[in-house]
Amino acid sequence: MLLKASINPYLKARFSTVQIVMLDVVIALLPLVYVAWLAYGMMALQVIGVAVAAAMLADVIFSLIFLGKKDTLLDGSAVVTGLLLAFTLSPATPLYIVVFGSFSAILFGKIVWGGLGKNRFNPALVGREFMSVFFASTMSSSGIWKNNDLINTSSLHLFENSDTVLSNYLEGIFFKTSGALGEYSAICLVLGGVYLMLRNRISWHIPLSLLGALMLMLWLFGNDDVSFSTGGVLLGAIFMATDMPSSPTTKYGKLYYGMMIGITIYIFIIGGCRQEYMSYAILMMNGFSHQISLLFQPRVWGQKIDRKAKLEDVFMLTLKILAVSSAILTLYYYELIHYLVYIFVIYLIFKFNYSFSKQVDNTI
Repeated sequence: MLLKASINPYLKARFSTVQIVMLDVVIALLPLVYVAWLAYGMMALQVIGVAVAAAMLADVIFSLIFLGKKDTLLDGSAVVTGLLLAFTLSPATPLYIVVFGSFSAILFGKIVWGGLGKNRFNPALVGREFMSVFFASTMSSSGIWKNNDLINTSSLHLFENSDTVLSNYLEGIFFKTSGALGEYSAICLVLGGVYLMLRNRISWHIPLSLLGALMLMLWLFGNDDVSFSTGGVLLGAIFMATDMPSSPTTKYGKLYYGMMIGITIYIFIIGGCRQEYMSYAILMMNGFSHQISLLFQPRVWGQKIDRKAKLEDVFMLTLKILAVSSAILTLYYYELIHYLVYIFVIYLIFKFNYSFSKQVDNTI
């Protein structure tokens, strides 16, 4: 008896998995938008709105030009990239620089790699570093970071005895007005991370190992000169380091990856990187992500593991990571980081022309 193939229309989800994932990330980030608005009012919303709008526009233009795609905007990744980029910026950042950062994030962080899901590095952090290199004096100036006179709401007064040390500490967890736009509420960052974990959009491995390694380094080697933004570290640990295309795919790989980010964050902080320590650590480890996934891939059933050889491989990779972090710190000390970005751009241009252009038809 012959079976006749059915050509009946099958039910399909109205929205793709990618769209739903991006929507969940946006939902997790919305409380940070509200807190930023509380802190700096319309100035904060302008930076966020311009970053998102510019990222969406760049996605439409560059996807059409380089990938021949017309509907990439529908996946929602440009909105997430714009939000994350804005959350790394001061509310007083000039809007034309914000536009430049969004365009750089989409073009050099996503498009030239072949599109969504193929990026080697976190797009938002790529855009942030392009801003830091090409507008170095503005991005590091006290004029945009020391802006107490621009604060819209300085305190929420959540506790009755607001003058005690404990109440001040607790209020700082809920709301503070120093740093970048995404750093104003540690509790909102944690709640956003919990939401993403409950929705199975991220796992606990990278954030927990990152924070644990950093806290251990501070406990073992910390001193009074070590200063960093708790909100900035949480933002990076929960929303940046967990970027799926640029992070490892295996459980133990994620634990090692997060641990090494935490260690290199400490190295960059004590090395004098006062603002870029999080970006440097995550972007550097993005470059090792694929190697980490291969090193920590699950054992094939029936195959024995040479534990001694595995430990040696992990040790050598750790030495390599520490050597690269020392090299980056040296470039930073001698103010040569911009040359690294120039090399990165040249590499991407040649790589896209001779390699990636053959793969653009397979974009997600």
